[in-house]
Amino acid sequence: MLHKRYQFDSSQILQRAEDLVSAASNRYQITVQVANRAKRRRYEDFDNIDDPTMKPVLRAIIEMSDELTQPEIIGD
Repeated sequence: MLHKRYQFDSSQILQRAEDLVSAASNRYQITVQVANRAKRRRYEDFDNIDDPTMKPVLRAIIEMSDELTQPEIIGD
């Protein structure tokens, strides 16, 4: 079965990751937070796969950067 591959704008992902790192007081800690969120999402979304082409790390970076720029979004 072939899945439709979505194209991700790598420059946008890189910019979001840079924003997260620059807003954090500790680069290591934000990296671990992204990894933990990705790991959680991987297991939470295992049965409910909305977008099988988006890797959990990319999804975590997007979610966390959205929470950074839009504080009204509830996140952890």
